[in-house]
Amino acid sequence: MNARDIILAPVITEKAVSLLPKKKYTFRVADSANKIEIAKAVEEIFGVKVAKVNTISMKGHLRRMGRNQGYTSDWKKAVVTLKPDSKTIEFFDGMF
Repeated sequence: MNARDIILAPVITEKAVSLLPKKKYTFRVADSANKIEIAKAVEEIFGVKVAKVNTISMKGHLRRMGRNQGYTSDWKKAVVTLKPDSKTIEFFDGMF
């Protein structure tokens, strides 16, 4: 699996932005990716050193349009902690 197929998008929420000073970055990742693959993908794409990865399986939310209702897709989130001597990820630098 390609590194760009594992890391799908950054998650930019109030809680995710509050973790940035602690060098914790949140990403939406492929459902089949494990922690080791996620760590290698982040190191390859951004050129940083990863200390640890925490993953969370997020359930889809109920959405309605008129009388029709359904659920959004389930997805997987990863919180990546960088080593203290690692550089930051430039994409997130202006957010905190």
